[in-house]
Amino acid sequence: MLALRLTRAARPAVQLRRLLVAAAAAGTAFLLLACLGYALAHPEAAGPAALRLSWCAVPLAATVYFAVAVARTDPATRPRPGLSAVGLGPARLMAVSALSTAVACALGSVLALLSFLHLRGDLTGVPFRGATADFLAADQPLPVPAALTLLALVPAATSATVALALRPRDPRPAAPAARRYGRFGAHGDAPARETFGAYGRFGARFGRRPGGGTEDGGHPGREAAAGRTAGTASASADHGEPAPDTAAGPALPAPDADRVDAQPASLDGAPATPAGLPWGVALLTAGLAAHAYAGRVTPGLSPTALPGWVLTATGLVLASPGLTHLCGRFLQSVRPGALRLLAGRVLMAEAARIGRPLGVVCAVGSAGYAVTALHGGGALPFSGPLTTLGALVVAGCTVATLLTAAVEARQCRADTVAALLRLGAPALLLRGAAALRTAALLALFGPLTLAVAALSALPAAR
Repeated sequence: MLALRLTRAARPAVQLRRLLVAAAAAGTAFLLLACLGYALAHPEAAGPAALRLSWCAVPLAATVYFAVAVARTDPATRPRPGLSAVGLGPARLMAVSALSTAVACALGSVLALLSFLHLRGDLTGVPFRGATADFLAADQPLPVPAALTLLALVPAATSATVALALRPRDPRPAAPAARRYGRFGAHGDAPARETFGAYGRFGARFGRRPGGGTEDGGHPGREAAAGRTAGTASASADHGEPAPDTAAGPALPAPDADRVDAQPASLDGAPATPAGLPWGVALLTAGLAAHAYAGRVTPGLSPTALPGWVLTATGLVLASPGLTHLCGRFLQSVRPGALRLLAGRVLMAEAARIGRPLGVVCAVGSAGYAVTALHGGGALPFSGPLTTLGALVVAGCTVATLLTAAVEARQCRADTVAALLRLGAPALLLRGAAALRTAALLALFGPLTLAVAALSALPAAR
């Protein structure tokens, strides 16, 4: 009930994003039902039916990715001060967000079922003069358990992923344990720093353990302190005064003991470069090499090129945050002004949040360009309305995820923008910095996408 109330009371922009999630879920669910219809119409072709079902994993992953991005930017499920007192802690808000996502995806699945039944002719007759009866199995009865299982797949996957991504985490970073070094060859850490020759001094090791205690496992300093404490307690008892609290409580840490920087910074105070850039370049190179080998073995678009596509996409996703960070650093080079400095610093700070969706868009764009180039040459063995629908779902989800990540980044730096406006920064400067960031990213990732697409399609086109 709370999830439904929060969904109904949301702003129009939030409702639009949820409707886009429902539309993506409807497209994915319709593709799954179309695979079921193909399997019913062609019971002898188990291999092609399984291949069609496996290709539905791509739009399903894109839908889940988009749903997680929308759930992150939902202001209704963001933790606020005082909500835990009324029972809306981080775990409850995570459950509300997962339930809202499940409701949106369930709405999309219902729309997909109604569209599927309409095209099959189960509601008002077969439309389009029976053109859809071949791949939707209009003359076969629809198995209800199989259809319900496929329809429940999208809401279950999205809600589980949202719950996993938004699970409560401890905001306090774990303090690294300080490593102590004892003398050479000691068993364990030395309790105090020993001077030169203390190990070989006569009588130094008699009655002591390696840990610095006595033979009965005690410690000389601690035993003396315990004796002084016992004496103080007995003296206080003789004078009728309460004894002081001698229980050894937990040691209080130093003021800066648990202080760890959330984002590592370089020597000049800027955010450090993301660590995935070398791995992304390596995987991208390996993916292009796999494309070349697959094109030499089996020319054209074949399943042997699938590892190359996976490696190339993974490399682009891993390398994009680092490339975004380097793009921001490049904007600040050579005596920057206020405009370039602001644009570059924002790109460097938002490299991880913007870079990954941008890498996914580049991977999808390069794959689409390569497949289109192969189709123009007559090398694409399959095409049709379902292929177009799957391509639209994947492309739309990736672009919408990038725009949603941009909205999330804008929400995160809202306080900084308000502070700049209070200090007298003109609004034109902020808009110019946003336009400069967009132009810099397009100038970097546009040619990169075209180059990766051309290199991926070149071996297969031979």
